[in-house]
Amino acid sequence: MCLFLYEGDPEPEEPVPAGPLYVPARPGTAQVVVRLFRTPLGARTAVGFTSAERLAATLGVEQPWIRLSETALRAMAEPLGASLLTVDPTLTAPPVTPAAATGPVTARGTAPVPQAPETVARSS
Repeated sequence: MCLFLYEGDPEPEEPVPAGPLYVPARPGTAQVVVRLFRTPLGARTAVGFTSAERLAATLGVEQPWIRLSETALRAMAEPLGASLLTVDPTLTAPPVTPAAATGPVTARGTAPVPQAPETVARSS
């Protein structure tokens, strides 16, 4: 990290254009819809990746994407309440796997599934 700022360097708090981004999308009825995400604190954010490989590593190879400039992505996301832009996020949850047992999950694991009472056949 350089300790000195030069005339052409942006301030650390000043946003720098990220260039064309690979933006996660989902198919809409007539057009493609940009996916919005939430930060760990719950704020809405638009997400872009600097390469298709980074997008696939984070969201999976099946995730559709489109190329957008940072300016276009911000213009699309701001009216939807997402004023933040996250580039190349790496902290994600592990993929969801199906549970082995059915029932609600508790602090100690899966809760036991209540069994239906046995019926006794009566002979008449």
